[in-house]
Amino acid sequence: MRHLKSFHVFHVAATSATFSEAASKLNITHGAVSKQIKVLEAYLAHPLFVKQGRNVMLTKEGILLKGYTEQAFQALETGVAQLSQLKNQHLEVSCEPTLTMRWLMPRLSDFHHQTGTDVRLSTAGGPVNLGVSGLSMAIRRDDFELEHDYRKTHLVDEWVGPVFSPEYWEKVKNDLSSIKKLSSLTRPHAWNEWMANYGGVLDFGQTHQDYAHFYFCFQAAVDGLGAAIGSYPLVVDDLKRGNLIAPFGFMLSGHRYILLSEDKTMSEHSVKDESEAQFTQWLKDNLSCCEPRLQEQTGLYY
Repeated sequence: MRHLKSFHVFHVAATSATFSEAASKLNITHGAVSKQIKVLEAYLAHPLFVKQGRNVMLTKEGILLKGYTEQAFQALETGVAQLSQLKNQHLEVSCEPTLTMRWLMPRLSDFHHQTGTDVRLSTAGGPVNLGVSGLSMAIRRDDFELEHDYRKTHLVDEWVGPVFSPEYWEKVKNDLSSIKKLSSLTRPHAWNEWMANYGGVLDFGQTHQDYAHFYFCFQAAVDGLGAAIGSYPLVVDDLKRGNLIAPFGFMLSGHRYILLSEDKTMSEHSVKDESEAQFTQWLKDNLSCCEPRLQEQTGLYY
């Protein structure tokens, strides 16, 4: 737009008592203000200011123009504020600790690269109060009763099975009773549930090692200290790298990973909604790869 600078100088001058005051606000000289006003008056072919003692006053044409510049620059400020809000957009997301460390964090940079949205993670499992916690969303395994009426989005079914380091499997494959079963206090029944679903015909012995957190089990398994019941998304990367193997394949556990979010009405929609929708779709697309496939030669899912 022609003379945009002159319009801006006029806009500031029109809300100031003197050109000197306007010059101070704009960090330019009194003469520079006068020059821009003269340029604009010549361009519009109308006087915009008249002197009144040491001060200046708007002419009727100046008053009319001031109304338009106020609207224009207010609209511009609003647009800049919205762009700034989008630039600084972030989501506060709570996620199961082991899923956070072993699956989500290594992939978050891809989501940020695609959308420009930052995801600020906190870790927790079980019941959650999104509003009180200041959270946008929460990723959970559906092994607890929901205490709030949240929108529940299915992300992926959970598949589980024993995982071993290749070296440890070579040591124990001919004597399953020698296997040390790694378990956690957060999922104390994982082995019994898997063995019951598998058919209960395998003798894995009674030797076991308990850890405070589930993710310790997987690191111990990678280090060859025993075998852990792996939830597929939590071990998929180590399976691909060859750090872990699953000789008995994977089976459905009966649980799912879900995404909890506020169930908003149309009037409650906010600027974050688009980012939340993008994150939901990104999770679904990426977790859809975290379901094992049937191998015809074995009849097992890997």
